[in-house]
Amino acid sequence: MIVTLANKAGVTFLVQKMKIMYRFYGKSGLFMTLMLGVLFLSSCAGKQDSGYVPTSGGASLYYEMKGAGPETLIFLHGHSLDTRMWDAQFDVFAKKYRCIRMDFRGYGRSSEQSEDFQFTHMDDVLTLMDSLRIEKAHVVGLSMGSFVAGDLLAIHPERLLSCVMASGGIHPSKGPSEPMTAEESAKREVEIAALKEKGVDQMKEEWLEMLVSGGGSRRESIREPLRAMIADWSAWQSLHKEVRLLMGRDAWKVFMDAARIQGVFYAEVRDRTLPLYDIDYLKADPSVKGEFCRLLLPALEGEDEEARSLATMALRYGLAAITGEDLTELADEEGTDAV
Repeated sequence: MIVTLANKAGVTFLVQKMKIMYRFYGKSGLFMTLMLGVLFLSSCAGKQDSGYVPTSGGASLYYEMKGAGPETLIFLHGHSLDTRMWDAQFDVFAKKYRCIRMDFRGYGRSSEQSEDFQFTHMDDVLTLMDSLRIEKAHVVGLSMGSFVAGDLLAIHPERLLSCVMASGGIHPSKGPSEPMTAEESAKREVEIAALKEKGVDQMKEEWLEMLVSGGGSRRESIREPLRAMIADWSAWQSLHKEVRLLMGRDAWKVFMDAARIQGVFYAEVRDRTLPLYDIDYLKADPSVKGEFCRLLLPALEGEDEEARSLATMALRYGLAAITGEDLTELADEEGTDAV
């Protein structure tokens, strides 16, 4: 049984009581103490712990933890959001897993970022895992969180039990090995000046509407939770020159050079565009096989026939890339759900 760190004091107290009860009452006393201990630990499993862990540059990372399952599940949030993004999933999955959600540096209750200190979100996740003594975990990321999950998959697959990436993957952007150039810096200054002229509040409202518009059939149910998180977001990233926080191309190079991934991921359709780069790298190495496959195709639930057609094509293409099997005939006969 995995016990959260915040409950260690209770476990220590329990062990001490077991020794005392055994000394005075023998096996019957020991048995009684063990039964009480089981009840104690069961009650702890439903409680949520939170705290901070130190990370590089003197910063700290905020996290929340709940559940006492045999495996750990880590949720990674998207840009402009925070741990609250996972409210609907956290309690449910905590019934089976030791669930952890964190605020990336620069978001939520974690420390702010800085323009002159190079770090990566991937390294911060690893720091959190090491601090909480987590050797391996299931990782689920959305958007920016999926880019970080992709970095972990490419560079540290030995730390993952599985990897789910929604609306993203290994990002094609420059990594830390390619620092910001003078030309990029000048361009960024122009962008920041334009944003200041527009106003951060206006930017946030436009960003909210863009996120909600891609929310599928339940888009209105996410509007207010998103509004609350975006309102609390400092918007530091939009007003400063960020260092390379994603491994990006550096991760791609490691992924393509090292044929050590045992099972991978998904195909996605967004805005009627099939992002083939997310699927092509599944075919890059014939040793990549699908022990598990995460299919994230929100277009399948919509009424737009063109989007559904693209989604079905992505599904077939993605599964064929992973399994090496032609699934077109099955999809035609049984429908997409069967695939």
